[in-house]
Amino acid sequence: MKRAIRSWMLVFGLMVMITVQTLAQKDEERMNRDLAVAENILSTLIKQKLEKRNFFPVEISSDYRAGYGVTFRLPYNLTGPFVWGFGAQDIAINGNTYQYFVEPSQQVDVARVYDERGRTLTETLRGKATAGRSVNADSIQKATTEKLLEACKEFVADYGDLISQLQPTEKIIITNKGDGNRNWLITFPENQKPSYLSIETTKGDVTQLKQGKVSREQFMKNLKVVNSQMDNDLQPDLELLTSIFNRLYQRDLSKTFFTDENIYYERLKDYGVIYYMNVFSSNQANYDRWVMPTQRLTNLTKDERDKKVKELYPVFERDIKNDLLEYGRTVKSLKTDEVLVFNIALTKCQGCGIPATLELTVKASVLNDYTTGKISKEAALAKVEVKKGNNQ
Repeated sequence: MKRAIRSWMLVFGLMVMITVQTLAQKDEERMNRDLAVAENILSTLIKQKLEKRNFFPVEISSDYRAGYGVTFRLPYNLTGPFVWGFGAQDIAINGNTYQYFVEPSQQVDVARVYDERGRTLTETLRGKATAGRSVNADSIQKATTEKLLEACKEFVADYGDLISQLQPTEKIIITNKGDGNRNWLITFPENQKPSYLSIETTKGDVTQLKQGKVSREQFMKNLKVVNSQMDNDLQPDLELLTSIFNRLYQRDLSKTFFTDENIYYERLKDYGVIYYMNVFSSNQANYDRWVMPTQRLTNLTKDERDKKVKELYPVFERDIKNDLLEYGRTVKSLKTDEVLVFNIALTKCQGCGIPATLELTVKASVLNDYTTGKISKEAALAKVEVKKGNNQ
């Protein structure tokens, strides 16, 4: 009798596991479908606002992270001053011809397009608009950004509820920040500064709007919107912090992951500064052996290397948070309500379960309070916001 009961419980447990796995798979499929539809809607709304004329195709990407929410990523340079208007010209890039648009009475002399290494892809435009005054790049960019923001706000208000599986506290974010991956850098004209955009709400706020519990006007006011110009002027304190972290995470000083002096930053007006950092765990000695310089380990198999990476990740996260707090205090040019952000692309380790990216954010006011002794180190560390990317 006891054997029969144990067998039945084993079968029942197996059935429950299969059911849970099946439901999880269906949930993932539903989420992927919802995101694909949402990407298409957002892309369509943007094209409509920009009169279906754009320099690059409006390709939206998205990712969902349980407990956090969904992030939609816009093309980084969609806010350039060339994406809408009247009349068309052609520009050639790597043998492909694209169109840009300017008002009939305006003309454009030159646009420079660079690849990720800073190499010039093209400097001349074939053809000009009707002779007249030069393009007012600032006003065109401002109008383009306003139209883009309108499309994003309308999307979250009217279609945010289509992502059906989001929990009330999970976020819906639209941004043109791509985790530090910059494939294109476009200046048009040379003194034009690109914009950083972010629109954020929660599924719960969208539900409140749909149920008539808040007005559309109030919903729009409650949206967290960042619309900031990037400042490319060199700033001594920001440059100093770059050099500090470049040195801290060299192979000889770091006890976890290391960098190859590839840290750079973007200063955002009335927002703060974002540092971009890539860190590595090892070098491949040959096709099946690895070297981990910070650990003084050589001749590792891939399994040995991956095991060590998994052990080092939590130590790295702890150390980088401490370093952000200690050395972030050297930054004096941030306003009290601005933030210091470190956006980190982590070492590759497929199947290790560590995140692909790590983003740390701390307010300048927190750094100042810690410096002046108003709060303890533990209290300051608790105020560092940690955002992790999808697991590898």
